[in-house]
Amino acid sequence: QIPKDPAQRWLRELSALSQQLQQVHPNVLAKILKERTLYQNEEIVVIDKPYGLPVHGGPGIKNCIADVLPILAKMLENMKADPLHLCHRLDKETTGVMVLARSKEAAEKIRLLFKTRQVEKIYWAIVLGDPDPVEGVVEIPIVEKEVQSHQLHYKMTLAPNYRLRPEDGKVMKIRKNRHAESAVTRYRRLAAASACSLLELQPITGVKHQIRVHLAYGLGCPILGDHKYSHWSKLAPQKLPELTLRRLKLEQSKARHLPLHLHAHRLCLPLGQHLDFVCKPPLFFQKTLRKLELDIPKD
Repeated sequence: QIPKDPAQRWLRELSALSQQLQQVHPNVLAKILKERTLYQNEEIVVIDKPYGLPVHGGPGIKNCIADVLPILAKMLENMKADPLHLCHRLDKETTGVMVLARSKEAAEKIRLLFKTRQVEKIYWAIVLGDPDPVEGVVEIPIVEKEVQSHQLHYKMTLAPNYRLRPEDGKVMKIRKNRHAESAVTRYRRLAAASACSLLELQPITGVKHQIRVHLAYGLGCPILGDHKYSHWSKLAPQKLPELTLRRLKLEQSKARHLPLHLHAHRLCLPLGQHLDFVCKPPLFFQKTLRKLELDIPKD
């Protein structure tokens, strides 16, 4: 039963996004990933990671990338192929370029490149609001904290090294939180419309949820569909500006169906030669760009 009303159809598509890949057989999932292979050589396989697919298993997760790596390896090579190895991770809701290694040695080599910050990663995100300034670097440490609210949960948050002195507004250094990890994100605005912006992001460090936290709490521009980091003390759907809702043809009560609009757009890997992988945003992301009248920059 496909709804005739385009707004209803769009809503149906969005709410199905997360469920789709959790309900397929592992062999089907491996086949989907095979079809999304961007590049392969004797060392690596590069895939375009779909939305809503976790990299690792966990409670309530039926399908994840790690579990189908042996099947995928056989489909790509032959029945005797060794399982593929994970080299880095993307959040369940993040789409885009992901590198897998064909051997343990290759995986260790690539993990080291990530660790020593030799891999250049470029993300695209649609965010609420407009960052000020429109281009810059967010360099604020991040720490995981327990949030006291009606439902106990954990979130990554900022642990700044400086604050403003209340009496005269001067900047003063504060004691470093020993659990905080240093985190650096470059950003620049590519387009702005409908109370939203399209940003290009380059995380220099790789802290959990770094881009989401820096954008929401550092710049005050949470990612569209980031229901976790749009509030601090509550777990609730993101509150969207009137104009954004109108352009998306959504009611606020349906905002919870909006997926996270964060895409790993490009990855440069210095592996022997310089390998450069670019991945178009998924269909839902492209549709949102069109609805919000945000123009994709021509590469």
